[in-house]
Amino acid sequence: MGMFDPIKGFGVTFGMMFKKVATEEYPEAGAPAAPRYHGRHQLNRHPDGLEKCVGCELCAWACPADAIFVEGGDNTEEARFSPGERYGADYQINYLRCIGCGLCVEACPTRSLTMINFYELADDDRQRLIYTKEDLLAPLLPGMEQPPHPMRLGENEQDYYVNGPELARKQPAETKEPIK
Repeated sequence: MGMFDPIKGFGVTFGMMFKKVATEEYPEAGAPAAPRYHGRHQLNRHPDGLEKCVGCELCAWACPADAIFVEGGDNTEEARFSPGERYGADYQINYLRCIGCGLCVEACPTRSLTMINFYELADDDRQRLIYTKEDLLAPLLPGMEQPPHPMRLGENEQDYYVNGPELARKQPAETKEPIK
């Protein structure tokens, strides 16, 4: 240890003492997260409002923390929630267990599950940290209809994945009527 080493260490302290303090008033005015930050999960919808989740449970199988529970249900012509044969009838993510690894997003074959830029997941009640399907579903945008309803973007489920984005772009933005 040299003779001037303690003085060098105090130099950092003295240098920081005269700089302006950067204080963020967090609960009142939160800072935006980085654009590519992945926080809370979201279950996406097709342009007509049907859910993209087909209840395949691959996200639950891929989760290393066993934080996801999915139970699939069968669609009928009277009650159609997704364009396929099945839909996610019960969907839960336990954020007490979730490690935010994103393996569930990678495993999803329909790109139903994504992670959004929301990071405030702390709570003082353990039950509120178990998000259900209603908490995770993307909001309805203009032109979307709340499921269950018949398919509007084609005759079969392949039309949703092949032609769905094109049909959504062709729909006029100012109309609120669903595509028929």
